[in-house]
Parts: sequence; structure tokens; C-alpha cells
Amino acid sequence: MSTSTLSILSTLPSADYELLDSGDGEKLERYGRVVFRRPDPQALWKKNLSLNKDWGNAHAVFIRDGRAADWNIRPGTPEKWTINFGGLKFHIRPTAFKHTGLFPEQEGNWNWMREVIKKRLPKQKEINVLNLFGYTGGASLACAQAGAQVCHVDGSKVAIGWARDNAELSGLKEKPIRWILDDAVEFVKREVKRGKKYDGILMDPPAFGHGPNGEMWKIEKDFTDLVEMCSQILSDKPLFFLLNGYASGYSAIAYENNLQALLKKYGGEIEKGELTLQESKSGRLLPCGIFARWSSK
Repeated sequence: MSTSTLSILSTLPSADYELLDSGDGEKLERYGRVVFRRPDPQALWKKNLSLNKDWGNAHAVFIRDGRAADWNIRPGTPEKWTINFGGLKFHIRPTAFKHTGLFPEQEGNWNWMREVIKKRLPKQKEINVLNLFGYTGGASLACAQAGAQVCHVDGSKVAIGWARDNAELSGLKEKPIRWILDDAVEFVKREVKRGKKYDGILMDPPAFGHGPNGEMWKIEKDFTDLVEMCSQILSDKPLFFLLNGYASGYSAIAYENNLQALLKKYGGEIEKGELTLQESKSGRLLPCGIFARWSSK
């Protein structure tokens, strides 16, 4: 019988990453030995740790002043460094959009995809996965590590270069990963025409963005059409379809509704919910996005 469940996925503190504290519209995180202080509108509560001793000693602080925004970085802080996270290795560095090159709340999804792929592999020789809006490669590397052949698509040349570096750091340089610099919508349109099929598809689209040739993406206009096109390139016996929403502003139920057609066609199950980070000292959860994922069981 087809099912749908609601879940909260939480990334716990680890040796090279932890959410130290959050509150008053900010979060305090440690990546290796470097501590970041960044804005986070979901942190609608009071901070627990000391403003001077803990928050005041961050190595890098992202500051917004009107329309201007930039990092205030303490002298001696490395430009980039490597951490171990989720069974992989990543280069970390502060970027202009307050990001660090890693979304640690995705660890639960990586583990889920690994499990789904490994479960099918003894029965199926080759598993093909498509990762749209692939960023710095965490999901692509997790799937390749589990034994899948991966097509990683992103509209940023910088992000793809970063992802390739992470693959090499993680010992996955020789794994079958295709790195594609392209607009996600245009790429999928061509895959439909070519008759290409994938056993697993995932995407984490922004609310707004541009492709490498200036193609405009607006989630309220383009999301549903992209999901529908992706359903056309699923294989006859697909494994999974994962939708992530970091800054979409929508409910996980809205994402789940886009997967109902797969439930009717293939059976299986849908899981939806929130992605969170657990504070290392208080155990409090910081919401970081939504997800909905279908699997064939």
C-alpha cells in the first residue's frame, strides 16, 4: 500500500561541524576549527551562549548594512580549509552570498540516497542519478560513493570547479560523474528529446537565479514544469525522486503534491518534512529547509 509520512531530519554535531548556538536572527557554527557567525531568519528566539565570549569570538562574521553585505574576517583566518563531513571531504570558504560551500542539513538525505542505491545495486548492474542545481557536489558525491553513475548539473562554473575539487578530496575523482555546466531546465529539455533515462533524480532549486547564458529561473514559474519534465526521463523502474527547498518559502506539502503522480504510477512511498541542525549544547533544532522524497521502497 502506498504511504506518505512526515519527518524531521536532524544533523547532529560531529568532529568537524557543529551548530554552536542560534537566535536573534543569527547562527553560530564551527567548521573544523573556524567559527562562522551568519544571519538566519529562522532563528526566531533568544541566544543561549555568551555574546562576548562565544559570539564575539567568531573568526568570520557576515554583516548586512542596508543593501551592502560582506564578511568581516579576523586576521589569520585561512582563505579555505578542508573538513570531513558525512563520510566525505569538503573545501570550506566564506562566499559573497553568506554561504560556506556546504549545506550540512542535507546529511540525512545523503544517507537516505546511499541506502536506496545500495539496496538496489545487487539486483541492477548500473544505476544512473541526475543531480540538478548540484552546487558543490555533496549529493553527487554521496550517490557516486554508493555506486551510482551521476550526472551533476549546475549553472555556475565556480560551483562545478568546487564540486570537482571536493570529489578529488574525497577520493572519488575516478568515479563516473559527469560535470555539466548548463541551465537545469534547458538540460532536461534536451534529455527528454534524447530519450535519456535516470533511476534517481534530485534537485534543490533556488527561489530565483540565472543559468550560465543568462537563462532566468523563478521557482513560482518554472518549478512544476521542471518536475513534470523530469518525470519523463525516469527509468521504467525508478529508485527515487528527491525535492529540496532551502529558500523557497513553500511548505513541504507543496513539494509532496508534485510527487503524487509518481506514487500513483509506481506505488512506493513519499516522505516529507523539515531539515534541521541540532545545537551541540542545548539540543535545540534550527529549521534549515524542507524536503519531499519519493522512493520505490
